[in-house]
Amino acid sequence: MAYTLANLQDDIRNYTEVDSGVLSNTILDTIIKNSENKIYREADSDDNRFYATSNLAAGSRYVTIPSDLRFIRYVQLTDSNGDQTFLEKKDTSYMATFYDTPGTASGIPKYYANWDANYWVVAPTPNSTNLITLAYTKQPDSITASPGSTQGTYTSNKYQDLLLYGCLVEAYGYLKGPVDMLQYYAQAYQKAMQSYAIEQQGRRRRDEYQDGVIRTPLKSPSP
Repeated sequence: MAYTLANLQDDIRNYTEVDSGVLSNTILDTIIKNSENKIYREADSDDNRFYATSNLAAGSRYVTIPSDLRFIRYVQLTDSNGDQTFLEKKDTSYMATFYDTPGTASGIPKYYANWDANYWVVAPTPNSTNLITLAYTKQPDSITASPGSTQGTYTSNKYQDLLLYGCLVEAYGYLKGPVDMLQYYAQAYQKAMQSYAIEQQGRRRRDEYQDGVIRTPLKSPSP
């Protein structure tokens, strides 16, 4: 069964045997958001892969970072001739050295680096308008963002056990509940996370034609 926010809130209260007088909707929203963020930090999913395009202006070396970006996967540049290349990731110290080198101030960008929380910097400085494609992992939508929605999110619709166990770990920590229950759900969460990570970062990114069918090795019977 896919989770809506109301279903998830009810299950958290039912599992912890605590009513809304203690676990209010406001408190549960925080617990759920913390659980979602923990899941997203531990394993990325294909659902959160995103692409955005932008134009590099001639004479400007800075690129605005998308507001929903969590981390960059790659940056691809298309020059005025339509040729496509991938920019190479560098440190800002490398960029500083690059710009201090005579004769390398402008041209078709080859490198990019994180500048601060809002901008990237590219080198060389573009000498013409170039299109760049930013491939990144975005900040996922939270199920708490639409309280009355029945649509849910990718995680709540497909990985209900992972989300529930994560929320129960947070809930028992908040309630200062029995240590054995906290440990039980922490272990259940870790098992669900392992399965989630194997699927998202393993099986979903395989191709049977190229990678072969996944097989479980047979064990020899004990003598």
